[in-house]
Amino acid sequence: MRPTPELPKRLTDLTPVVIVGTSIWTVALVVLFFTTSGLWVQTALSGFVLGFVGMAIIAWQRAAARRGSKSAQRL
Repeated sequence: MRPTPELPKRLTDLTPVVIVGTSIWTVALVVLFFTTSGLWVQTALSGFVLGFVGMAIIAWQRAAARRGSKSAQRL
């Protein structure tokens, strides 16, 4: 049985997905801030903040992989 080939980096890298998602939430936040109030603005703000949390987690995971941590996911 042949070993499974590794996926290309462009298919496993989550950074572009997080950046695009955070950008969409940012646009939604700006638009909703000027057009409505209440729950929708809070939802867009939460998406924006969670996008930055996601970028921080990706950076943390990459730093752990660089320093050779056994529990780090290899990217």
